[in-house]
Amino acid sequence: MSWLSPRRWHRRILLVIAGLVTGALAIGFAVGAEMAITAHRELMREHPALTLFIAPTGFALLAWLSQRLFPGTEGSGIPQTIAAAQSDDARVRRELLSVRIIVGKILLTLGGLLSGAAVGREGPSVQVGASVMHLLAGLRRRIASPRDLIVAGSGAGIAAAFNTPLGGIMFAIEEMCRHRAFRANSTTLTAVIFAGLMSLAVLGNYTYFGRTPQTILWPGGIWPVVACGIAGGLLGGGFSRLLAASARGLPGRLGEVSRRRPVFFAAGCGLATGLIGLASGGITYGTGYEESKAALEGLAPLPVLFVFLKLLVIWLAFVARIPGGIFAPALAVGAGMGSDIALLLPGAHDAAVLVLGMVAFLAAMTQAPITSFVIVMEMTANHQMLIPLMATAVVAHGIPRSAAPVPLYEALAYPALRRAEGRVAARGRQP
Repeated sequence: MSWLSPRRWHRRILLVIAGLVTGALAIGFAVGAEMAITAHRELMREHPALTLFIAPTGFALLAWLSQRLFPGTEGSGIPQTIAAAQSDDARVRRELLSVRIIVGKILLTLGGLLSGAAVGREGPSVQVGASVMHLLAGLRRRIASPRDLIVAGSGAGIAAAFNTPLGGIMFAIEEMCRHRAFRANSTTLTAVIFAGLMSLAVLGNYTYFGRTPQTILWPGGIWPVVACGIAGGLLGGGFSRLLAASARGLPGRLGEVSRRRPVFFAAGCGLATGLIGLASGGITYGTGYEESKAALEGLAPLPVLFVFLKLLVIWLAFVARIPGGIFAPALAVGAGMGSDIALLLPGAHDAAVLVLGMVAFLAAMTQAPITSFVIVMEMTANHQMLIPLMATAVVAHGIPRSAAPVPLYEALAYPALRRAEGRVAARGRQP
């Protein structure tokens, strides 16, 4: 009769509440992101040249706020969550996961979208979800280990952000538990289920990138799989290596300016983002979600240069160190790559190749192939593409292993952990 134990029910009720809160925050985040993107789009439609003021000013303000008021919110949020899970110091974990982080991460990411930055809310949702679950670690009664709570919260954040419950569980296993056994089974399942139920109750059973019935037929379909796998492996692996190198520091004069005058440097990145957006007709602003969804549903094809321009603006937001994720923008890059490959493969279904491009780039960039094909399959509601998606992910994942042996988020977690430890140490030295 141990299942009737008040202690067990107390634990379960708290996990359910934390899962529901994570789902509610993800919903509010999603609605706020949509409003910010729409407001920016409407403003650019009426006054496109205003981007030359809005983008640099917004980037500079966000960089200043993240450094002065909300340290630990810079960047994606996934590396910070991994760093918190790796740390045995409760002070470091609180530096990376807290109510302050929840507030700052949501508000500053929305500010980035309002400024036209190529950032997403999915990575930040991971840090927000992990922060919510980590609050339970401070209770007198032990609910679960801090690490298990962080892993569960990260999975719940992904599940609610993409409306992909299975993807959330796979993310927790594959990305958060690379070097340790996955032990947060019931904790993660509870958090993901109730975060997903909250999202389902409020937003309905929506698909993140719309629906496409198109699929790849064998044996002719082997060519799109191979083409997307190789191209995605090279492009995603190369971009992953670029981001990891950029996180360690930019070379020459550029690196000196970014270290000594980070707010000024962020303004320069914003100006470059605005110029690229202005020159491209606005297709490079934001997550790339609208452009990718329109291409997937056959409403508007993606320009040939979209993939390269999108990569550039994602990198600019990354080196500016403003809060915001790269998960959704990476999917947009993959969609652009798939769109270009479809032009070279007559007879292939464009939407199907576009989906293969998404999973290929994401699998290579993150080196998380299972999470990649599960999330893409769930968010496009196309289970007929399961085998082609799996095959593409395997090909793309195998190519960058020698060039970038350390997965991207793991490589970014190390400097995030060092910065958090430095802030904790500096605070301890204060009189």
